[in-house]
This record gives sequence, structure tokens and C-alpha cells, in this order.
Amino acid sequence: MPRRRSGALRIALVGTRGVPARYGGFETAVEEVGRRLAEDGHDVVVYCRTTADAPRPAEHLGMRLVHLPALRRRSLETLSHTGLSVLHLLTHRVDAAIVFNAANAPWLPLVRAAGIPVATHVDGLEWKRAKWGGIGKRYYRVVEALSVRWSDALIADARGIADYYRDEFAAPTELIAYGAPKIDAAGSDKLAGAGLTERGYHLVVARFEPENHVDVIVDGYRRSGAELPLVVVGSAPYADDYTRRVHSLADERVRFLGGVWDQELLDQLYANCATYLHGHSVGGTNPSLLRAIGAGAATIAYDVSFNREVLETSGRYFSTAEDVATALTAAEADPARTRKDGKRARLLSARYDWDHVAQGYAQLCRRLAARDVPRSRPSGVRLRLGPAAQPEPATRPEQAADVAALVPAARPAGAVDARSRRHRAVSAETTPPPAAAADADAPRAARS
Repeated sequence: MPRRRSGALRIALVGTRGVPARYGGFETAVEEVGRRLAEDGHDVVVYCRTTADAPRPAEHLGMRLVHLPALRRRSLETLSHTGLSVLHLLTHRVDAAIVFNAANAPWLPLVRAAGIPVATHVDGLEWKRAKWGGIGKRYYRVVEALSVRWSDALIADARGIADYYRDEFAAPTELIAYGAPKIDAAGSDKLAGAGLTERGYHLVVARFEPENHVDVIVDGYRRSGAELPLVVVGSAPYADDYTRRVHSLADERVRFLGGVWDQELLDQLYANCATYLHGHSVGGTNPSLLRAIGAGAATIAYDVSFNREVLETSGRYFSTAEDVATALTAAEADPARTRKDGKRARLLSARYDWDHVAQGYAQLCRRLAARDVPRSRPSGVRLRLGPAAQPEPATRPEQAADVAALVPAARPAGAVDARSRRHRAVSAETTPPPAAAADADAPRAARS
């Protein structure tokens, strides 16, 4: 472990599955940022969610690891592990803590009561995900508000997320993006085993969830006159109905590979596809999208601000199955332009640099440790009830009641002050963390 230099900080990274990163974007961010902070001499501790029979290394890439259990239930796993992590943190003080995932907001008062300044990485708009029922959606609406009220700072990984917190809560954010892996020499030797050739297929990498629009992509492909096959990487163990729908829309040209655990194969799939189709719509900047542009894949993306922020004019966009069909037909009709789009996307990926991202986290941690944060936080009361703020109409009144019950009334002056402040952009030209696994239980290379 690097020797802690003068002026270095003790930094805790809390709320994820931990490292080594094998699951998702948060874990990849912890690994990429944590290792760089440790290399710079900071004392970095990562709280890891570890089962009884799993290995328990004491450190990883210069980071100290604390292994703690969790309740093995989807709705309680993250919250229970973070609760144990916070209890440990109270007796092992640090200079600054970064909590990943707004779902962990109920534990923030304990961290602050211990005198530890804390920033929360709020992630995407979780309450829009179809996998959460009414209670889950209401919970995520509430914890957004609690994160605003109880964090010393908020981290957004995309401008769209920063804008959402500004418009909903008058809350400033630190805009710190993820990094895009650069896939320079992936090769193509593993493609033959999957029956594929270079530039000879279109690619989808996603968990099978409605907000990822895999069904729309498969339906659009079926309607198209595309000659190249569509390769679909990913699945969802707990979404049988949706999985059946996706398969029912496919024709004989669609090849389902399931979850891909082989990192080399996954890199080669990205680097050698004719186009990559990206249907994610509710998160911030998506790791799979960053992996695609880092590989120079020409991308056809669902038309939301998060995706346009990354792709700009290098991408084609869709909202319907007919849009997908049109985009695929155009991509095959003009392969030269399609390859040019991929090269342009690869150039854009340079903005998503892990060294730059780590510098943003380091600067934020220094400000947290120095208490260089606003003394008065926004109230957590929503300022609008427009369409962007509303889930299904049937649940909105209950959610408003939950927020009112859990979040004390705002101080009017604080709200006015917050609204007049412009949110900081620590990384004005960057955007968030690399890919992970398309399968919910797959390694980091395949989830998104």
C-alpha cells in the first residue's frame, strides 16, 4: 500500500458491492477512482458486500477493504449492507465519505452526526424503473429528497441528472462523469466461436428490463430489411414475462447469447460490430454506452438527453420500432458513413477519462474535509410537479405525502439561496463510469 503522504486524506467509499469490480458501474467507478486516489497517497477504504464463503482480501490495488454481510433480499440488500458499513465507519473515522446510490440516504444522518462530511452519488432516476412496484417507486422518490437534504454535496454523472436535481430541488451538484474504457486492440479471434465475423452483425448489450427497450430494438430489427444478424447479449433472471416478450418478437436472424462472462469476447463484440444499439433511458451516462464508444462502435441510441450528451452528432437515434428499422436500413446502406460515425464516437470517448474523473473526486474530497461546502442545504421539498417529476398519476399523491412526512419543511430563505446558485461542474467536459454486465448476475463486463 502506498505510504500516506503529508496532506493526504482518509477517504471511505460506501454503498456498493465493493472491489474487485465484477458487477456494475458503481463498482467500476470505485475501483478506477479508488486505485488512483490510493496511488496519490490517500488512505482509501472500500466497504465490500461479501458472502460468508467468498474470498476476503485485505486490500486491492492499494485500497483497504472492509468486508461485511448483507440481507440476501433485493429490496434490502443494499440498505442493510450500507447500514453495517456506516456503523463500522462511526468507529473508524475518515476525513470524507462518498456514499454511492441515493437509496442509502436513510443512513446519512448517522454519518453527519459523527462529524464526517459526506457526498452522495445519486445515480439515475431509479423510480422510473419498471422493476419497482408502487412502494419501491415511492421509496426512491423519498430518498432523492433525503439525499438532497442530508448530503454535504451531491454527485451527478450526467448533465441531465444535474439538471433534474437543480429543477426539482434547487440543489447544486458536482458533475463528475464516469470514464470510458479504450478498447484499442481487441482483436477478433473469439468471434468465430460465436459464428460471427468483423462488421458482420449488429449488437445489443443490456439487461432485459422495459426501460432498456430491448423489445423495441428486437421488434424494429424484425421489421427492417437488415441483412446482418442481430446479436443480443444479456438477460434478466427475474423478468420472465419481459424475456418471453423479447424472444417472441425475434425472427431467425436474431441470436441470443445470454450473459457474456468472457471480458475478451465482450470487448471483441463491441469493437467489431457494424452498429451497437443502446436502449437505456432512465439512468445517467451508461457504462455500456461508454464501452461502445471507447471501442469505436457506431451507435443507434434511444433518444433521451443522457444518450445525446455522450454521442452528440455521431449517433443515430430512435424512439419507436419503426425508427430502429429505419436506422438499421440506413446503416447497412451506407457502411462508409456508419464507420465514420464510429470513429467520431471514439474521438468523443476521450472526454471520459478516468484520470480526470479521479481528480474530480479528489478535489471534492478535499473540499469536504476542509468543510468547504454550503452550511445550509436545500430543503428536499420538490419545487415542481411537472411531467419530469411525476411517475404514474396513481402513485404521485402518495409519494408527495411520503416526502412531506419524512422531510421537514423548508426554510424559505435557504430555498431561495439554493435556487440562485449555479451548480458546480467539477468535470465540465466529462461524463460517467464504464461498463459492467448485461446479466444481473454477470460480471462487470456484461451488465448495463
